[in-house]
Amino acid sequence: MPTTIELSPLRLAIVTARNAPSHMRVIKTLRKWGVYVDEAYFLGGLSKDKVLKAFGAHIFFDDQDIHLKDSSKFVPSGRVPYASDSPLFVKDVPINSSEEMNKE
Repeated sequence: MPTTIELSPLRLAIVTARNAPSHMRVIKTLRKWGVYVDEAYFLGGLSKDKVLKAFGAHIFFDDQDIHLKDSSKFVPSGRVPYASDSPLFVKDVPINSSEEMNKE
């Protein structure tokens, strides 16, 4: 984790249509990577465009065109190709282990 989080010029937010229990995978993966996130929105299938507009996002990335269609009306948006064989794909992070989460 960065030692001077307060001085970071970036404000990072996760906005995802996913909900429990997949939120645990996101949190644990980011922790494992040492990534600090300012805010996280797990929308459970709700539209992302309203959150992005209210948040005041400067740019938005998603791996699905359907999510980019509405969001691109409010914020510059770009598609990120996703591959499960990517070296960034974390296979060993438990999805819903609250016991593991509390250990950290």
